[in-house]
Amino acid sequence: MGGCVSTSSQSTCSSRSNGEKFSPSCLEMMFGRKRTRTFSDHISKLQHLASIPNRIFTNGRSRTSCIFTQQGRKGINQDAMIVWEDYMADDVTFCGVFDGHGPHGHLVARKVRDALPLKLLSFLQSNDIKKNGSGANCCHVNPTSDVVDPEKNGCVEDQVDMLWREAFLKSYKAMDKDLRSHPNLDCFCSGSTAVTIVKQGSNLFMGYIGDSRAILGSKDSSDKMVAVQLTVDLKPDLPREAERIKRCKGRVFALQDEPEVQRVWLPFDDAPGLAMARAFGDFCLKEYGVISIPEFSHRVLTDRDKFIVLASDGVWDVLSNEEVVEIVSSASTRSSAARILVESAAREWKSKYPTSKMDDCAVVCLFLDGKMDSESDYEDQGFSSATLQSNHSGNVAESDDGQHSEPSLQRNFTVRSSEENETYKRIPIEVEGNAETVVAEDMSWSGLEGVTRVNSLVQLPRFSEERPRP
Repeated sequence: MGGCVSTSSQSTCSSRSNGEKFSPSCLEMMFGRKRTRTFSDHISKLQHLASIPNRIFTNGRSRTSCIFTQQGRKGINQDAMIVWEDYMADDVTFCGVFDGHGPHGHLVARKVRDALPLKLLSFLQSNDIKKNGSGANCCHVNPTSDVVDPEKNGCVEDQVDMLWREAFLKSYKAMDKDLRSHPNLDCFCSGSTAVTIVKQGSNLFMGYIGDSRAILGSKDSSDKMVAVQLTVDLKPDLPREAERIKRCKGRVFALQDEPEVQRVWLPFDDAPGLAMARAFGDFCLKEYGVISIPEFSHRVLTDRDKFIVLASDGVWDVLSNEEVVEIVSSASTRSSAARILVESAAREWKSKYPTSKMDDCAVVCLFLDGKMDSESDYEDQGFSSATLQSNHSGNVAESDDGQHSEPSLQRNFTVRSSEENETYKRIPIEVEGNAETVVAEDMSWSGLEGVTRVNSLVQLPRFSEERPRP
């Protein structure tokens, strides 16, 4: 899967061209003083979210990115994705991929896609108000001064990191709280991953839970494209994640016939067997160590960094980081890169797991130089200008209840036929859609029926009137 980097934050705010550090003007650009629009402008559009300009969430492209998702062979696509340009100011872009699981995973992923960027925006605005009213002298450095006090400059850097970290943590917490209390969305045994980034100039801020991943395509000293993993797959096989779950009385173990897949189980039932350690929703496991607290990191981009790829694990299950960078960098046009990557993953699924159900795949490709192909090139790749317009105008929309369905995603799988399931005598497969089928446009989610490979859940828990006491 390629190398993995630490999630510790980097604290310099250099521009891509000259390496300058954070200054008050940098803070102003990120937190409001130089914004061309205000947060209230966005709030007024909440009832018409799909009409917000420069926000795309269906297959297509924007000024600086392309996105694509393809349904697997488990029924409804449970992935969601988004690119929102001019997110909180000019030169600020929000990107996210959300991989749902469980009976209502597609609805959870879409709800998070729509609500999380707005919550993050709200908390950033709130932090901006507090900052501007705090009178923190250490951040009032004269940007025109030839001499910069290192101690004051360091204070600005630390403050920016702290503000972004706090905004990500609060927005993820608020998102999970909203899911728990949502009147029309049952998230007890359904949930979603999230990998979200905000690019502001040369600064890249990241928050993520679950096993969707972000990587960076960059050139090394010999001008060769290399892959840099930006996030960590937060699964139960990580010692710190397993330790926390066990402290909370949850159980972590792998099934005998898939020893490479650690899962989270209730203390009193061999369910649900969740294949990740952090997620939105999944409230049946929130008392037992599964959390929605994101990992946060900050990276300063350089001229050698060319593009960022966010994708669900349907891609990472069959392609390495290096293979993904090679596919994207060699795409015939930038606007086709996400689609070509998903098609490459689909071919790998057929080649590597011919008897297995292919997982859904979703991809966001963000090009860091801000350049894309001409519209004629875009149409050559099978997307019309009408498709592009519909993405920007929001003509393709959906509600939380899934009445308007659009491609979204699900999760992993181990090669096995239904006859082999009987031989292994594993935990009965009664999952996601067996007792309750999820219907959207006459399509149900059939996560664990037939041949599969490492699903997110093994089975839904059955709670009796009296649960065993710990």
